[in-house]
Parts: sequence; C-alpha cells; structure tokens
Amino acid sequence: MFVLWSFNYLAGKIALRHMDAFTLAAFRIDLALLVILPFYLFRRNGTALRARDIWTLSYLGLFLVMNQVFFTIGLAYTTSGHSAMILATGPIIVLLFARALKLEALTTGKILGMAIAFAGVAILATEQGLNLRHSSTLAGDLITLLGTTSFAIYAVLGKKFVRQFDSITMNTFNLLAGALLLLPLTIRQAIHLNWSSVGWAGWTGLVYMAAVSSVAAYTIFYWVLRYMDASRVAAVNYLQPIGAILVAAAFLGETPTRNLLLGGALILLGVYLAERGTG
Repeated sequence: MFVLWSFNYLAGKIALRHMDAFTLAAFRIDLALLVILPFYLFRRNGTALRARDIWTLSYLGLFLVMNQVFFTIGLAYTTSGHSAMILATGPIIVLLFARALKLEALTTGKILGMAIAFAGVAILATEQGLNLRHSSTLAGDLITLLGTTSFAIYAVLGKKFVRQFDSITMNTFNLLAGALLLLPLTIRQAIHLNWSSVGWAGWTGLVYMAAVSSVAAYTIFYWVLRYMDASRVAAVNYLQPIGAILVAAAFLGETPTRNLLLGGALILLGVYLAERGTG
C-alpha cells in the first residue's frame, strides 16, 4: 500500500505538467469510479445494501474526495517531499479524532509524539517564511494538511463501518459520491481542457493516480482497516515519505533540503512515539 502511494507523488507531478490541478483532481475521481465499477457489478457474494447503507458510504465518500482533491491541488503548489511528510502526520490527526470520539486514549507518550510531529510540520511550513505570496510551498503545504485532515476523519469514521461492507463496495460508493459531487467541475474542466496538449505521460500519470492509487491502494486500505486500529493503519505509511523523497529525487530532480530532512525526521519520530506511547 505505501509503495503504491509513494509513486503517486511522481505520477501527480508528471500529470500536473499536462493539466491543471482541478482538472486532474476531477478526472482522477471519475476515472477511478469507471475502473472499480466493473469489479463491483460482477463480483460474487457482495454485500447487500440498504438505503441507509448507501447514505453512510456516500457521506464517507465526501471526506475521501476532499482528501484526494486537496492532495492533488496541494501537490501543484509544493514539493513531493513536503507533501509526503505532511501526509505522514495522518496518524497523529487520526489519533486526535479517535480521542475526540473516545475510541482511543491519550497517553503521555502519545502527547509527546504529537508535539514533536507538529514541531516538524512547523519547520516544513516555515522553510520559506510565513508569507503566502513569497513562499513557494506554504500554500501547498496548508492545502495538503487539509487533505490529511480529511483522510483522518475518513479513517476514524470508516472504522465504524468497515466491518459491515466489503472493501470493493466501500470504495465504489465512496468514489460514486465523490464523482457526483465533482460532476459540475468535471464538465467545466472537460469543456475548457485543451485535449490535444495532454501528452501520453500526462494520461499515464492520471491513470496511475486513478487505477493504482485511488482503486488498488484504497481497496487494500479498507481491507487492512478491518483488522487494525485507525491510527495504526495510517502508521503503515511510515516508509511512504522516504519512498516519495527518493522517487522525487531520482525522477523529478527534487533535492531534499535541510528543513525537509529535519522536519521530516521530527515528524516520523513523533508519529513513532505517538504510536508506541503507553504512558
């Protein structure tokens, strides 16, 4: 799962060279729905759904689409390394929401871990100052943080329902709700897109984000979520930022900065401490 998502940053950066972030975000959700729909329609022994089940999966899908849309737009305004490190704070935000819902307890170790992780985020966010106009990454970092928060809400709320639905059903209806929500944007972007200017690399990046990241990786995520705590599922992505940084350095020429390495180290250390803290 984390390997698939590690290459998602590369795919997104490549696709963004050929289309704007809003077009990529909208097309990603729609294409992902088209990819997974045949698996849902022709699968065997699927979950029988009631009207209220469809509503549950649909409102969960709103948080899913916010996560993926904010990620895509944020990636357009920050580096792959920054994006990956901010997404790595997911377990911390998951823990906060899980605590708010009284699903998990806060301990001294977890509080210390959260403080260290957010110190790392602060180092990343202030790398080029706090002025949105003069910083080339701050706006993207903040948008990405919104996406991470949406994912955290989704992970915590989804934990309540994941045992009721198989992973294909859950992913299909989440994507359906997102596609319907983004339909006006999709139509607008499709009308204004210069289709001939999008090269094969752009379409390949889009297909990867939709078929591999949104369908394959998220389906695995739902399956794992059935057997692990929400915060621990998110913590599976410990290696994702490292993978994303290595991939970005190899294929995009993004050189890790001192702030990225220091802030990233604090984030990963904080998440680790928060996950193993027992008091």
